[in-house]
Amino acid sequence: MDRFDIAILNVLAEDGRISVADLARRIGLSKSPTQARLRRLEQIGVILGYRALLDPIRLGLDHVAFVEVRLSDTRDSALRAFNAAVARVPEIEQAHMIAGHFDYLLKVRTRNMAEYRQFMAEKISTLPHVANTSTYVAMEAVKEIMLAEGV
Repeated sequence: MDRFDIAILNVLAEDGRISVADLARRIGLSKSPTQARLRRLEQIGVILGYRALLDPIRLGLDHVAFVEVRLSDTRDSALRAFNAAVARVPEIEQAHMIAGHFDYLLKVRTRNMAEYRQFMAEKISTLPHVANTSTYVAMEAVKEIMLAEGV
């Protein structure tokens, strides 16, 4: 990736709906090479897709919790089962396998504490191989960034 590819990614991170002509103008290339670079970045998987960024607060989803999960079994088949189950739960925004005193860190977004308690009881605790959890409720998001910022 050269400076033009990085410029494309930075502009798209700001405005994913920009036209190719405007993108080309912003990065200092003509339309055809910009379009070719854009296609290549999509084909090699650097650009995974385009989507609308939604404001979860305006959607009423302002309760954020981080959940440490310790599994009862960490063999590969257990990890695969847990990963597959987590992928199907829309309230889990992020899931990271962790090297530490627990196995996973989940970012969960719900409407309020009551909904979160029900979510814990009915979803998290029923995920495969969950032995125990610890929850940390976020009071405020101080910094949240998009992947392409600062590329």
